Amino acid sequence: MVDKISSWKYTEDFTQESEVIKRARSRADELGVEAITPSVGIQLSILARALSAKAIVEVGTGAGISGLWLLSASPNSVLATIESESEHQNLAKLAFEQAGIVNSRLRLINGRSVEVLTNLADSSYDLVFLDGDKDTLEEQIEQSHRLLRSGGVLAIAHALWRDRVPDGQLSDDSTIIYRNLLAKLSKSDGFISTVLPIGDGLIIASKL
Repeated sequence: MVDKISSWKYTEDFTQESEVIKRARSRADELGVEAITPSVGIQLSILARALSAKAIVEVGTGAGISGLWLLSASPNSVLATIESESEHQNLAKLAFEQAGIVNSRLRLINGRSVEVLTNLADSSYDLVFLDGDKDTLEEQIEQSHRLLRSGGVLAIAHALWRDRVPDGQLSDDSTIIYRNLLAKLSKSDGFISTVLPIGDGLIIASKL
């Protein structure tokens, strides 16, 4: 049998992060702000590059790590990133400043995810990344489908939720949320979806 844990670690260690992202990750670790892993970051960057994404939405700014990865694919992309925690936004602002991200490429929005998403324009975005409030994920996905252009991509972090989702005997609230979400997306008429075992699991869904 292949050692899946060793394979996962090898995958995570394969990606080299910039010094700016390393510093942002260190600050996140100090304050207990959970961040995507390097393998998820590079996957987001590759998606943004493959889509030639100019308009990107992110739910869950955190310390700015995922935002830096999303913006790294192209100098022409613009990120609208939503966060309800002011302390997290302050960390992200520092990370974006250190990376030299100009204001015209960035909209830092303080607010609740669904409320903000509801106010964004239909079919105007190439890529949406969700890494925020899991209790409203179903509503966030509905809004994301509305926001994305045809062929646009939705990415969702924590799809395997601490490796608990595959174990049918585990039934805590968070595990059930992601398990049900995967089941629903697999049967969706609006997306074609897959799940990658990188980081804490990453859903990738393309709008039909």
